[in-house]
Amino acid sequence: MSIGLVDTSVFCEIVPVPGRSQQREAILADLKHHVQNEVTLLLPVATILETGNHIAHIPDGGQRRSAAERFVRRVQEALGNVEGPPPWTVPQPLLAPEDLQRYLNQFPDYAMQEIGLGDLSIIEEYERQCRLHQMRRVFIWSLDHHLLAYDRPAREF
Repeated sequence: MSIGLVDTSVFCEIVPVPGRSQQREAILADLKHHVQNEVTLLLPVATILETGNHIAHIPDGGQRRSAAERFVRRVQEALGNVEGPPPWTVPQPLLAPEDLQRYLNQFPDYAMQEIGLGDLSIIEEYERQCRLHQMRRVFIWSLDHHLLAYDRPAREF
């Protein structure tokens, strides 16, 4: 069984967020595949916050409201507040002060690579999941090229 961290680029397709959803059918097919293969999908807090920000900037008020309602339902699924088995869960609902400090210490080097604080926190969560689940494949499910390399196969001992 694998663990996949859902990046903002993918979550915007799933919600969908107008103006940020061009590959929805392919992503939904991937989602179905992941669920059928019992991949544990994690919805990082950064993905939730970034997607919410994208929704808040949709120019059309009707589309903004509709996307916001779809978004809330999807996040509520992750929190277990909707009936039925959720396709994902939130791995780390709160950011501890020491985690934020670690992210801030690393951020200047990541910023030089054009990697934002949200992506840095997803990378950190990826590395934490790798440490916790050494026998499982761990990957970041993203459409962003700089995150695609984060895919560690299951290890055998």
